[in-house]
Parts: sequence; C-alpha cells; structure tokens
Amino acid sequence: MNWLAHIFLSEQNIDFQIGNYLADPLKGRTWETASIDLEKGMSVHKIIDSYTDAHEQFIQSKSRLGKKGLLKPIIIDLTYDYLLTKNWNRYCNISLDEFLQTFYKQAKEQLPNLPQKASLSLNRLIEHDVLNKYQNLEHLKMAFERVDRRLSSRLFQRDQAISYFERVNEHIEDIENDFLLFFPQLCHEVKKNINQNKLTHWKV
Repeated sequence: MNWLAHIFLSEQNIDFQIGNYLADPLKGRTWETASIDLEKGMSVHKIIDSYTDAHEQFIQSKSRLGKKGLLKPIIIDLTYDYLLTKNWNRYCNISLDEFLQTFYKQAKEQLPNLPQKASLSLNRLIEHDVLNKYQNLEHLKMAFERVDRRLSSRLFQRDQAISYFERVNEHIEDIENDFLLFFPQLCHEVKKNINQNKLTHWKV
C-alpha cells in the first residue's frame, strides 16, 4: 500500500500517522526522542507491508500486469491508493478532503519537532499535496511518471513505471475487484495491532 492507505490505516493520532508515513522514507529507523505513538506507527507500517505483499489479491493484481517486471509491486501500490481514493466513502466516515486537511494541518505543526530528514520528507508531502494526487486515472499516470523521474539510470533502462499504464488501464476493473476483496481484510489485520478505540474514522 502507498502513503494515503498507510495514513488511513492509523490511529487518529498525528504521531502515529506520521510514523506510519515516515517508515518508508526513513527505512523504518526512528530516533532517540521519537514518541511511542510514532514508533507504533512505524511498526504498523511494516505489518501492513508484510501482509499486503503476501496477500493473494495483491499477488493477483500484480499478475494482471504480465509475467515480468521489477516495478509491479510499486505500480499496484500506487493503483491501490487510486482505488482507495475512488472508494473512500466505503471505508471512511470523514470526507477525503476533510481527512487530508486535518492531517496536513496537524502534521505541519509537528515539523519543528522532527529531525531534518524526517521534517523535509513530511514537508514535501504536505506542500505538494501528495496524498491528494489519485483522483483519476490521469493523476495515476502522472504518479507513474514521478516514479520514473526518481529511478536510477540503471533501473530506468531495465523497467519504467509509465510502461505499465496501458495495462493498468486495460485491467482496472479486475484490479479494483481485487482491491475491494483485499482492503477490508487488511483493515481487519491492522485492527489486531492497534487501539480500536482510536479508529473513529473507520467504517470497516
């Protein structure tokens, strides 16, 4: 799952949400003064990733993109964030706009409390409104293009995210069916590992 899903799959606690996001750019490494909630968010991020990678629906979605491809997991992660955006009201009792604006406001207030690398990464997420970039398939295409701009030249020669867009578009209904089966099960798994009293934004 990508960043929107990770922040949704968090307790309604800004440190927990930030930790669930920062686990990617910081590669799961915390710092001495990090709060317990932030550390818990990072731990849940790992649980989400492990469960997702092994899930039959996620594997099925990857298989719809062809037999080979180094970037297929990233492509499906991004596509699932698009599908979460599309189906947001199935899972959340707060509108996406309100959810994001609340997160951005609270996260911005925490920036001075974070180490430089963490602060820079989180600030980019806020300033570029990254979590709100999955409103339609054209946005998803642009997300693939952003991935390609970050690839090393060596990997870019071997595989390119944009090359998957046509196949994603062709199979989007089947991938959405995969997602709709998978996501409630992921929510159930996450519930086992967090305080369910702090999931007031969830419908599932």
